[in-house]
Amino acid sequence: MNILQRFKIDSFLWILICVVITASVFPCEGQTKTVFEYLTTFAIGLLFFMHGAKLSFQAIVVGIKNWRLHLLIFATTFVIFPILGLMMQLLVPNFLSQDIYLGFIYLCVLPATVQSAIAFTSIAKGNVAAAVCSASASTLLGVFITPLLVGLLMHTQASTSMNIIDAISSIMLKLMLPFIVGHLSRRFIGKWINKYKSVISKIDRLSILLVVYVAFSDAVVNGIWLQVGFLSLLNILFFSIILLTIVLFITTYSARFLGFSKEDEITIVFCGSKKSLASGIPMASVLFPISIIGIMILPLMIFHQIQLMICAFLAARYAQQKM
Repeated sequence: MNILQRFKIDSFLWILICVVITASVFPCEGQTKTVFEYLTTFAIGLLFFMHGAKLSFQAIVVGIKNWRLHLLIFATTFVIFPILGLMMQLLVPNFLSQDIYLGFIYLCVLPATVQSAIAFTSIAKGNVAAAVCSASASTLLGVFITPLLVGLLMHTQASTSMNIIDAISSIMLKLMLPFIVGHLSRRFIGKWINKYKSVISKIDRLSILLVVYVAFSDAVVNGIWLQVGFLSLLNILFFSIILLTIVLFITTYSARFLGFSKEDEITIVFCGSKKSLASGIPMASVLFPISIIGIMILPLMIFHQIQLMICAFLAARYAQQKM
């Protein structure tokens, strides 16, 4: 554990790797797969219910006042990131396969992550209230914007063709409805949610593990490891670092050019550069056929760990500068 902390390696990454290995050796099929799919759907619905109950109306009101900050973060999340993703088409097929490129496109249209964006903003002594509002709003907007962008940017690809209306309807039913019900239930269960925040984290991770296991089980049956070799994994790692570096540069110097305070700059950097594994994997289970989810979320899983490691280092540097 000390080694993991020293090198900023999230222990959850190793659990994910173990799940992928388990799915590769013991993929679920038949009735077992059906049972796991039902469990996954339930866990995802419960997860969004808990997140809805956790979000307070006061946090929304406090954070929403800083509209210039939120506008820049949302522009980075839903405009700049997708543009950078489209530019990665230049890497196909010499460095990235078409399927992995589409995985990067999916990564780039996802909303920001909530937990780590707020945590890093707090560590770096940034505007935490704005971070709470921005990251939470990004998740809500992503329910609508992500499927629209997936349909817009991937509609020409037969393997990922989708009906946008059906995708949004499915997300509304499976993700947004539990979120709204949870938020409306906050007055009754809010104190319990605040007292047992660790429960949300466990449900969060359990839902991700279930989706990953089911997705990679199906992917293994369909020959994912014949499509993705060691060199492809290295390319995903390398280009994930490049992508994150470019976004961090853009968010940092855009904030300074536009005259934001140092606290707001920190919030923009850590909220604008994040992509949500917690939202991305459940959304993928709704947006894409189970047969391609494994390869679609592979860049996201790798990018997620890279953003944790690099942003942990940046947060520590910001904190030292403010001492």
